[in-house]
Amino acid sequence: MKKRNYIVVICLGALFLACKNEKKETPDEEVVVEQAEKSIPKTYAEIAIAQGGEWVDGPRGHKEYANGTSFKNVDNLKVPEQHTDHSWYIRYEGPGWESNKVGYRLYLDWRNAIDIFGKKTDSMVLAQVGQDGFDSYHEPEPWGQDILKVGKGLGVGSLGRLVNNEVQHFQEVDSTFASVENSDALSTVHVNYFGWKTGDESIDLKSTLSIQPDKRYTKHTIKPSKAVNGIVTGIINHEVDYLEKLSDNKKWGYIATYGEQTLVPDKLGMAVFYEVATTAEVKKGEFDYLVEFKPTTEPISFYFLGAWEQEPDGIKNKEEFEAYLDGLLAQLNSNNKM
Repeated sequence: MKKRNYIVVICLGALFLACKNEKKETPDEEVVVEQAEKSIPKTYAEIAIAQGGEWVDGPRGHKEYANGTSFKNVDNLKVPEQHTDHSWYIRYEGPGWESNKVGYRLYLDWRNAIDIFGKKTDSMVLAQVGQDGFDSYHEPEPWGQDILKVGKGLGVGSLGRLVNNEVQHFQEVDSTFASVENSDALSTVHVNYFGWKTGDESIDLKSTLSIQPDKRYTKHTIKPSKAVNGIVTGIINHEVDYLEKLSDNKKWGYIATYGEQTLVPDKLGMAVFYEVATTAEVKKGEFDYLVEFKPTTEPISFYFLGAWEQEPDGIKNKEEFEAYLDGLLAQLNSNNKM
């Protein structure tokens, strides 16, 4: 009888330890949810090139990439000498980057403008953009669409050089290299321009564009190889409301536009935040509102953004947009960064 009780005690003890170990191995529900949320990407950057075709003479007097069979994503790219606007080689014409709020693309050719993809979803969408026809993203899709008409301007947050009151883009560049990086905390596009010729100057320039989860803004850091005057960024002027403001400590400022200025058409806000110490002048150009930087070879960082009314829980009017910008400006005022 004692022996039987002893065996029962041993069995119950083993069962208790097994249950205890099983409980330890079962993840806490909150941990599971947190891990699942972390596994869903909230930023993404890519560059994709056509393959299976060949370069041919196009009807506009420049080369085009014809009969491509598909696009292939690459981590880095030396832009071919033949490549120019509408040469059908790079999917949506350059690198793209996005957060769960908004997407952007850089025309990786002489225009060097930055365009906006308005998003109706908080999912990552760039991998599917332009896969069903080169210009398909100009039409409304369930995910959103290209919403900004850039024309002869800078778009938002891109670069040019002011020479004799004319913004020169990247018509003459010896070579251009682009690469992309993705992590949980950040997605980044790097562009290195070699031999950028404007006026009587030729310089190299490094450009880094990065976006964080849950943010609309892109941080743009540039580093010229030579201190030249006239390097500018800006916002395309679509003749809507213009906003301008300095932070309380006068160290940061923004220029912005708000109104019906999309291809939809509907309301869009755009802004550039600049550091006053790096800035020579804020002015109106022929096609853009401009921020001109002081000559330097040190890195210069600024921020730009687009806020579309059709975003999920998007900004719907000018008052909301101003409040949003003022909140970011207060953050810069306190922390000197966003």
